[in-house]
Amino acid sequence: MSNDKVHLGHRARKRFGQNFLFDENIIADIVLAIGPDNDYEHVEIGPGLGALTEPAAAEIDHLNVVELDRDLAERLRHHPFLKDKLTIHEADAMKFNFAQLVEGKDKKLKVFGNLPYNISTPLMFHLFSHVDIIHDMHFMLQKEVVDRLCAEPGNKDYGRLTVMAQYYCHAEEVLFVPPECFKPAPKVDSSVVRLIPKAVSERAELDAKLLSSICHNAFNQRRKTLRNSLKKLITTEELENLNIDPSLRAENIDVESYIRLTQYISQRDQ
Repeated sequence: MSNDKVHLGHRARKRFGQNFLFDENIIADIVLAIGPDNDYEHVEIGPGLGALTEPAAAEIDHLNVVELDRDLAERLRHHPFLKDKLTIHEADAMKFNFAQLVEGKDKKLKVFGNLPYNISTPLMFHLFSHVDIIHDMHFMLQKEVVDRLCAEPGNKDYGRLTVMAQYYCHAEEVLFVPPECFKPAPKVDSSVVRLIPKAVSERAELDAKLLSSICHNAFNQRRKTLRNSLKKLITTEELENLNIDPSLRAENIDVESYIRLTQYISQRDQ
């Protein structure tokens, strides 16, 4: 049994996208960025072997963890230090109701985790539906996903995920993490991103499903101009009236323009 496949007696499972973080300096930097604090309810997605769980739990009285792997959940139940601090939710994070963690409590959530790369994007979209109960999120992700979350217009990384993330949150990269910090080492670079949800008053009122649909149409045909990629949704004249250049491509207009476009189409079609 080779060391690159097994860590502390647990075989990393490809179907769960498991890569276990073990670099102590990186772990300390991530926990510092998270800033565990008893004024908040905390939830870790995919605690794995507890690399972040242990140092984070040392700073607070209680920690929720969402873990799909039954073997790892069982390990945590018998962990000598963690077992009395954790509430373990054996569940799929993409279907998990995060609101239940703060029901009846005057607290917001701090969410963190080393997310499996194969579910990171759909999980982001699921979490965006809970942003009003979330104080902040810190995630280890594939570097290219962090680049997409933080991208600016005109950048090749700018896309649907960028627009949706930046509609809901302020996004910033806080830490680069090379492959050798994991076992088994992934074939890609990783980064930690900080997502801070915007207050309701800071967020434009709109139909988020429509925004997502508009972005899907625009970015699904990236090489086409907006005049062509959005022709089933809006006319060239309407785009011009919104001060959006129809000759531009999807990656060349800012988040505010997508918001304006969504609000217009929603009001027009009422």
